[in-house]
Amino acid sequence: MSEKSKKSKKPSKRGKPSALEKVRRAVMEPGELVSRLIEEYGLHQRLPPVLVSSIRSIILAKHGASPDETKIRREFEYIAKLAQRVYEIVEPAQKVIPKAMMDEVLFKLMDAAYRYSLTDEELVKIREDVVQSYLRALVEPGEPVGTVAAQSIGEPSTQMTLRTFHFAGVRELNVTLGLPRLIELVDAKQKPETPIMEIYLAEEYKHDLNTALETARKLEYTNLEAIAASAEVDLITESVIVRLDKEMLEDKGLTAEDVVSALSREKLLAGRVRVDENDPLVLIIEVPKAYSHISKILKFRELVLKTRIKGVKGIKKVILQRRYDPSTGKHEYVLLTEGSNLAEVLALPQVDHRRTRTNDVHEIERVLGIEAARQALINEIMNTLREQGLEVDVRHVMLVADLMTWSGVVRQIGRHGIVGEKRSVLARAAFEITAKQLFDASASGEFDSLRGVTENIVIGQLIPFGTSMVELKTSPQQLARGEGSR
Repeated sequence: MSEKSKKSKKPSKRGKPSALEKVRRAVMEPGELVSRLIEEYGLHQRLPPVLVSSIRSIILAKHGASPDETKIRREFEYIAKLAQRVYEIVEPAQKVIPKAMMDEVLFKLMDAAYRYSLTDEELVKIREDVVQSYLRALVEPGEPVGTVAAQSIGEPSTQMTLRTFHFAGVRELNVTLGLPRLIELVDAKQKPETPIMEIYLAEEYKHDLNTALETARKLEYTNLEAIAASAEVDLITESVIVRLDKEMLEDKGLTAEDVVSALSREKLLAGRVRVDENDPLVLIIEVPKAYSHISKILKFRELVLKTRIKGVKGIKKVILQRRYDPSTGKHEYVLLTEGSNLAEVLALPQVDHRRTRTNDVHEIERVLGIEAARQALINEIMNTLREQGLEVDVRHVMLVADLMTWSGVVRQIGRHGIVGEKRSVLARAAFEITAKQLFDASASGEFDSLRGVTENIVIGQLIPFGTSMVELKTSPQQLARGEGSR
């Protein structure tokens, strides 16, 4: 073979990778590699998004630490074929079950098929069980869902306790639980008796103790009274002399200069605060002329002591808690607060806004909207029941939450909310203040169409639910003419 022919001969595609290709493969992130393979195999066109996401999760969980393209490609081909098989077997079920359930079934079944090497027969059996369970769970036509929900929540609620408990084993924080908390929720009280927040830190901060402590200090509302050892009025010089507590200053992460700066930001105190030359922990605050009268100086002293030095309004106390995170196998720091201010807390860059929560439903409605408030109601009611060891189907609670929020605002169940707005006079009278309801209705000439459960029970006739919803009508003349079969 001539030299020219040797030079012209190209290396085969299956030959060894070049040095540049080796470098590129070495530095390629596993996530980038998986994304490239997903596009290469056209999985977005063949499989639903939930299965593509599952494939990505499985591969990154196994090969995330060692981005070897050969191993990842081999694993990817196997898992892609498995996902295709799972989808083909489960696909007929989507004609019966809703999309959200279909996605959940695909995701969980894919994980089980990979972990336990399920056969086609086992996958078909699981699919059939899911469809049958769904069909059995459907509400029958004419089912009085409101009455069933009231019974299902009300009966176990009689077994609830009437006490408050320490929050998650933290002695310093009490939280209302049991029946009082359930009443708070269904009555849609503007402020919970014990408002609390669970503040989770962002990924880069949640394992750092110093950042967690700094964030806790930044959040905790501190006024001058909390860090003052004493505050006396000097009538001769017409000033308030405040001695700062050194230990409290250190605990709150403050200095005397920080306190002076914070006080000087207030319009009433601007230019009137100075540090004593002989003692750096003593502040001298000049009394304005408007408060110079002896009867008003004490009022001025109280105003000064209530002045905010730092922190978020509404957050009275912050407690740092170290929790184990099973998803990462590490401990993370979580901040528990007495008091709530969701809007200001979420604005902090150190805070993970996806996991941070408050037990104040109205505050969630104001900050995040009515859909978030609905979900918060469901979570809070279910958590309250579970803490008491009571099992209630979540669909009953969802119905209550839907009823409380469908109008766009959170409304209570009672006479000032949903029950008070019922069109039926007898239903309203059966709930509370019977005589007044009947008197007002008669004075305004209201009409009751007797369409609900309560009003029909009151007058002693069958309720329009179940078999009583069906009305059979026939004509004797048609039967005589032999037309009844039509």
